Amino acid sequence: MSGTERKNIRQGLGVRIVLKKDQRSGILTKGVVKDILTNSPTHPHGIKVRLTSGEIGRVKEIV
Repeated sequence: MSGTERKNIRQGLGVRIVLKKDQRSGILTKGVVKDILTNSPTHPHGIKVRLTSGEIGRVKEIV
């Protein structure tokens, strides 16, 4: 499943995201989706989500 399509992402799903500060290094942060912040059905860099930890980033992998 692709992290660039909103239909593949739902609350409670385990994902790996890239935080804004980690975009250059590509370091991924693992967590659980709390909110989906992107309204469009797709985004080329990944759907933006808020994790239960409060961190915000774009989905790169669905766990």
